[in-house]
Amino acid sequence: QVQLVESGGGLVQAGGSLRLSCAASGRTFSNYAMGWFRQAPGKEREFVAAISWRSGITYYADSVKGRFTISRDNAKNTVYLQMNNLKPEDTAVYYCAARVYSVLLTDPHMYNYWGQGTQVTVSS
Repeated sequence: QVQLVESGGGLVQAGGSLRLSCAASGRTFSNYAMGWFRQAPGKEREFVAAISWRSGITYYADSVKGRFTISRDNAKNTVYLQMNNLKPEDTAVYYCAARVYSVLLTDPHMYNYWGQGTQVTVSS
């Protein structure tokens, strides 16, 4: 059974940094795409970034491009989201997701497995 466990959220001031981790287990993920999504109160879940586990190809939402970096550690079966220059509008619950096929997609409905989420709060 696939399990995704996020960690690393917290409270940070605007301009600060956080690194989120997503520990994946239960499968061999080499043919998977991994994504980070976020959901603010009263808003729909939105795409943040995605990475192909096999190739390392990445894709970002325009709102985070140049500030966030997604990466993976194959040996640890862990995906990371390094978030720099955080802004108050980045405040949300951040979710890790896995998609069986490695094509990078932004639609959350195309992802098969989800973590429980981790709260990120950016104060102004």
